[in-house]
Amino acid sequence: QVQLVESGGGLVQAGGSLRLSCGASGWTLSSYSMGWFRQAPGKEREFVATISASGRNTYYPDSLKGRFTISRDNAKNTVYLQMNTLKPDDTAVYYCAARSGGWFIKSAPTDYPYWGQGTQVTVSS
Repeated sequence: QVQLVESGGGLVQAGGSLRLSCGASGWTLSSYSMGWFRQAPGKEREFVATISASGRNTYYPDSLKGRFTISRDNAKNTVYLQMNTLKPDDTAVYYCAARSGGWFIKSAPTDYPYWGQGTQVTVSS
């Protein structure tokens, strides 16, 4: 069964950092563009970052640019999200997602057919 699995979430104080990882069970991610999204309680799922299959292209919303970095290691079949200078407003469940096709900036959840189960990130003030 094809499955994405996130890890690395947890509780961190404001100003701290976390690195999330997303791996795949049963398939190879190297031909997929990947995205990270997050969803806080009572809010819609929000786009965080995306990266092309090669890793050469990335895109972030302006609100997160400079604090969050998406990267990938195709040899390890893993995608990462480095989050720095975390704020309480970053508290959410973080999801990784995958889509096939070429590099286009895709920021809507509906653009991604494959999802992980999510990992909780809680930032305390």
